[in-house]
Amino acid sequence: MNTFRKDFLWGGATAANQYEGAWDADGKGPSVSDMCTNGSHTTPKRVTPVFEEETLYPSREATDFYHHYKEDIALFAEMGFKVFRLSIAWTRIFPTGMEKEPNEAGLAFYDKVFDECKKNGIEPLVTISHYEMPYALVEKCNGWEGRECVDYYMKYCQTIFERYKNKVKYWLTFNEINAGTMPMGNVLSLGTIKGYSGPINQVPDKPQVRFQALHHQFVASAKAVKLAHEKYPQFKMGNMSLFATMYPFTCSPDDMVETQKQMQMTNWFCSDIQVRGAYPYYAARYFEENGIKIKMEPEDEDILKEGTVDFYTFSYYMSNCVSTNSEKAKSSGNLMGGVKNPYLKSSDWGWQIDPKGLRYTLNEIYGRYGIPLMVVENGLGAYDKLEEDGSIHDDYRIDYLREHILQMKEAVKDGVDLMGYTPWGCIDLVSASTGEMAKRYGFIYVDKYDDGTGDLERRKKDSFTWYQNVIKTNGEEL
Repeated sequence: MNTFRKDFLWGGATAANQYEGAWDADGKGPSVSDMCTNGSHTTPKRVTPVFEEETLYPSREATDFYHHYKEDIALFAEMGFKVFRLSIAWTRIFPTGMEKEPNEAGLAFYDKVFDECKKNGIEPLVTISHYEMPYALVEKCNGWEGRECVDYYMKYCQTIFERYKNKVKYWLTFNEINAGTMPMGNVLSLGTIKGYSGPINQVPDKPQVRFQALHHQFVASAKAVKLAHEKYPQFKMGNMSLFATMYPFTCSPDDMVETQKQMQMTNWFCSDIQVRGAYPYYAARYFEENGIKIKMEPEDEDILKEGTVDFYTFSYYMSNCVSTNSEKAKSSGNLMGGVKNPYLKSSDWGWQIDPKGLRYTLNEIYGRYGIPLMVVENGLGAYDKLEEDGSIHDDYRIDYLREHILQMKEAVKDGVDLMGYTPWGCIDLVSASTGEMAKRYGFIYVDKYDDGTGDLERRKKDSFTWYQNVIKTNGEEL
């Protein structure tokens, strides 16, 4: 039977805004994430238009990859990583997003990172924009609502493509671009938050603004892919979606139709455009019923058609159920809402654990698009206990990852072309959804806590050795 390909890209995933720190070092400007306060499982983080004294902004230091990159990449190499997914901080290259010339100190930092990866036999997988657009662009044009952001993004892409053309092969244009189909995308992805300072999940939502901003991201993504295909044929360009697998809660036809509708607009809409090159048929009714009118330039449809991606990547953490009965209990902590599935267990944060849903999802995506797939985020956020002897026993994380890898193997046997796997937060970092450190994902424990204390020492968890062996045996020993 089929198993993982010999060149399967095992590795791990991070993001600059949650991991890099050094938020104002060497000329870096503030991003949206730098303006986010800490939060918790029960208290939402906030976005503040000005810095508040005595308030913790966790992305400012995060877990300080900026000053620990050699140590961290060496640990990744020790695990056997073939690939390391990271993002470039836009504001490290263009501090406001609007400069005529890039910040050389920022460019030099990533030169050192990529050189260190190469020295350790690790292929970088770079997310161009991962939830950290320049805050100056929020103030100037309300983030991606402004069409001018396309040009600013393209200048950024042109700069990093040319600089790292011999160091980076795999690129993703936007992280979880389909966050923009949901209100949470205002803060995380689109930067459409001008004038708002309330909690992240209470930003006044304007679907017209959100989908117009998302259109500008589609155009920018397609232009970046087109540029790469024309000028850097050695590049492989991918999209990246947050995949929220959905099941009808009952066999009622009403639940089935509602599930189909939500799957279309949440999971398929963005990738239909990025993979197939055009707005899908079902978007027209959704726009009409929600008062959305997309303003396009005459050339936009051609740009979308000419800028389709080479491979599809996605995050997978959980599934949820859809019900037309509004009284059904919602899944606690579930970013996507939804009804609790009685057949599944949940994480400490209420995210339902569904490994078989990953096999189902891989088959659904591959059946729709027929291009290579990569799972670039998957993991368990949990409370980790640091023992007196410095050990961290995280069998629960091993169990979670093992079950998901087993289902990836089943999908490969089904015939899915799966090219790689990069579990999320391969080293502890700040949670994007809650802004806390207590929600840990990594194989490597970082001594950093929710009150801002900690000496940033790195320690291997039990899962470190386990994953090392998984990679060594190409997924045969789990």
